Amino acid sequence: MQVEYLEIVTPEVDVTCEILAAAHGISFGDPVPELGFARVATLAGGGRIGVRAPLRETEETVVRPYMLVEDIEAAAAVAEAAGGAIAVPPTEIPGQGTFAIYLLGGIQHGLWQR
Repeated sequence: MQVEYLEIVTPEVDVTCEILAAAHGISFGDPVPELGFARVATLAGGGRIGVRAPLRETEETVVRPYMLVEDIEAAAAVAEAAGGAIAVPPTEIPGQGTFAIYLLGGIQHGLWQR
């Protein structure tokens, strides 16, 4: 199992990036429009971490891991069959991959296919 993308949604984007960069020796780039203007850093294991501000007033702060899967349609179907509520169905982000979000047990779970 691999975390492909770890998303942090916070109103404190710059400070969060500064702390993570100093603590983990990573470097964040400029905001990426396709990822909600997240500032993204590549991790040693091949995954990425993105820190962005909420996209709307009603969006809550969250830390959401997106687990790498080979077949996102199948993985989303398994999550739904197990009782997960699909919040965002498999959706392609051009040049980034395909993601989905499901809710289960009060947790937001992400899926990611390259």
